[in-house]
Amino acid sequence: MTMAEAEAGRAAIRRALRSLKRRHLAEEGAHSPAIEALTRPFAAHALEWKERAEKHELELQHCYKAQSRLSEQLVIEIEEGKASKALLKEKEAMVTSLQAELEKTSEENVQLKQSLDEKTKALDLLIQEHQTVKAELEQALAKLKAAEDENQSLIDRWMLEKMKDAERLNEANAMYEEMVLKLKTAGVGGIQLNAQQEADGIIRRSEAGYMETSIPSTCTITIRAHDGGCGSLMFEHNSDKLISGGQDQTVKIWSASTGALTSTLHGCLGSVNDLAVTNDNKFVIAACSSNKLFVWEVNGGRPRHTLTGHTKNVSSVDASWVKSFVVASSSNDRTIKTWDLQTGFCKSTIMSASNPNSLAFIDGDIICSGHRDGNLRLWDIRSGKCTTQIAAHLDVTSVCVSRSKNFILTSGRDNVHNLFDVRTLEICGTFRAMGNRAVGSWGKPCISPDENCIAAGSSDGSVYIWSRLKNGTPTILEGHSSPVLASAWCGLGPLATSDRNHIYLWS
Repeated sequence: MTMAEAEAGRAAIRRALRSLKRRHLAEEGAHSPAIEALTRPFAAHALEWKERAEKHELELQHCYKAQSRLSEQLVIEIEEGKASKALLKEKEAMVTSLQAELEKTSEENVQLKQSLDEKTKALDLLIQEHQTVKAELEQALAKLKAAEDENQSLIDRWMLEKMKDAERLNEANAMYEEMVLKLKTAGVGGIQLNAQQEADGIIRRSEAGYMETSIPSTCTITIRAHDGGCGSLMFEHNSDKLISGGQDQTVKIWSASTGALTSTLHGCLGSVNDLAVTNDNKFVIAACSSNKLFVWEVNGGRPRHTLTGHTKNVSSVDASWVKSFVVASSSNDRTIKTWDLQTGFCKSTIMSASNPNSLAFIDGDIICSGHRDGNLRLWDIRSGKCTTQIAAHLDVTSVCVSRSKNFILTSGRDNVHNLFDVRTLEICGTFRAMGNRAVGSWGKPCISPDENCIAAGSSDGSVYIWSRLKNGTPTILEGHSSPVLASAWCGLGPLATSDRNHIYLWS
């Protein structure tokens, strides 16, 4: 409400009050004669009438005061009415604005709905296209799987033939070297006879395979080998020479037929965790706790190389069955390295998601490894990629590849030994026994030369031997006084096992 409107209201009130006062005065003048006439006859009642008059005058004053209050209240109500009218106009303007905004929002809602409908149609189309592409992808994956299976089958056959050729070539080379050695002491006739006998032996072995292995029952030789324990054993290829590595930082070579020590290799800076020998039996490699690998020449025992590159304990080592100068090692630094024994340098490094506890070559370019996460992995060392991963145990402590490369034996902390078929990578045998307990990460089971038997040491000092074909109750060999740490089966017959103090040869 403006100032002019307020002033006009107050002026109207003042005029109303003056009008009321004039009216009162006029009424008093009109009634004064009558009052005077009445006072004369009723003089006696003058005092009573005077009191009544005063009373009425007092009531009249109260009426004036009430009228004044009503007038003020009327002014207030008028002002409030004007304020309400202004507020009403403001609300009407706001309603108009909201209606306009509502219309605008409705239009936007319609547009958004149209856009949503378009996008929904586009999404339906994309879903249909995705389903079509997914179906095509599944068909392509099925074709790829079939092609990979066929390719793997071809690779398996090719690997088998290649390994047979390599074994024949190695035997031929060994025969040639032996013939050259005999040339100095024998005549031409003796050479021809020896060559014919050697060739006949090679042909018979290549045609018939290894002779059947009998399950040993008796300890024939006991060897006091290493101070502190012997954690690794292996035989030279096609030989009865036994190689052992121990906590005393030495590698020793023994005659399995007599138990005599033939050579001791020095130079390790830590305990020996694993051993390997090249396919020509010329070099011995030891994986040590000093983060290094040491290489010796078998003839003469001269150190050849010290392979450095791992940053933690080297847990396992193996030499290629096809390439004489290629070696692979695994370490607790989660790496697998390949080495060139001609130069002593690292050729490649493969990073793994889990610590590799053990590894072995399957052919010249494929290795298998057992890991702490329980998986068996196959690696292509040419590309450095994992080609296959299989859940094998809770923690794979050891892997062992059979002579024909058709089987992989894995062992774990779950006290189970699984035999995998390399061609299908499926478990073809599971071996366990009530008393057979794994010796931490040290236990190293082995496969017999004819691939029909599995041997594994136990923490109670017993050696358990299972038949792969029968898969029944195992044969138990007793004699060790402490946990059996390692085992190795010679191609010529005897089984070797080791504990903290001794090596036992069984036949």
